[in-house]
Amino acid sequence: MGLFDFFKKDKESKEQQQALDEGLQKTKTNFFDQLSKAVVGKSTVDEAVLDDLETMLVHADVGIDTTVKVIDRIEKRVARDKYVSTSELDRILREEIVELLDRNSGATGSRAILDRPDNTGSPFVIMVVGVNGVGKTTTIGKLAHRFHAAGKKVVLGAADTFRAAAVDQLIIWGQRVGVPVISHGMNTDPAAVAFDAVQKGVDMGADVVIIDTAGRLHNKVNLMNELSKIKRVMQKVIPDAPHEVLLVLDGSTGQNAFLQAKEFTKATEVSALAITKLDGTAKGGVVIGISDQLQVPVRYIGVGEKMTDLQLFDRTTFVHSLFKK
Repeated sequence: MGLFDFFKKDKESKEQQQALDEGLQKTKTNFFDQLSKAVVGKSTVDEAVLDDLETMLVHADVGIDTTVKVIDRIEKRVARDKYVSTSELDRILREEIVELLDRNSGATGSRAILDRPDNTGSPFVIMVVGVNGVGKTTTIGKLAHRFHAAGKKVVLGAADTFRAAAVDQLIIWGQRVGVPVISHGMNTDPAAVAFDAVQKGVDMGADVVIIDTAGRLHNKVNLMNELSKIKRVMQKVIPDAPHEVLLVLDGSTGQNAFLQAKEFTKATEVSALAITKLDGTAKGGVVIGISDQLQVPVRYIGVGEKMTDLQLFDRTTFVHSLFKK
């Protein structure tokens, strides 16, 4: 890496950290307001502090089951160490949350594409799922930008054919990013679009193919059948496709996002998560709860409107930003 590349990477890293800090600002404000109330007038972490801490985590949309896990771990540390001051509480809480997220970490899947050698002979196929309105198509556009900016050849497939806006939106994103979009228009067979997109990826020696899918959740059986058909058709071109099923969730909906995630994991085998719209919400704790409860890794988080504001999720950086005062 040359000196210019080093400084460019360092600048990008600082800009991403700033975007993350700003994007989590409402969650942080809510988080520390509640934490301050939990420890006011107290010198040690006692049962009353833990009760208040439990309420704080639930209000941050961490979720009840995950909150109980965190409180249980802190209780054991307090019992073991005998004396834990309230001034240590944020450090202990930070450590426990990082460790909890560590169970579902890993650099496999689509986040490893940037380190994947070019021209491997077969593109990495990502099938993107999620209900309408969560930012699914925008997330695909931002992903395409990330990969394209890194020098990767990208193909997009507009297989959400039940919504004209979805097809048009993806075409616009393809034009903005400068990558081809395979589209048959509205009310066409989604599986046929996916087949042609994967075939195009193979023909042009693409590094990654990203397939958009319909975001309907009113009928789980139909959704399951449709996604299964898309998978089967893609496998006629690449037998092990898709290599990742990325579920996009709207973080600003809090526990509703978790309920959506549970339904989608019943309908198809989700292997990774992208949690969007964390900027402008106080519910950023949902990232912790969803990752823990679903046992599915968070790959990306959305912290702003810019194309670069879809960030690779790093558990340590996320928690550090969450606790940064």
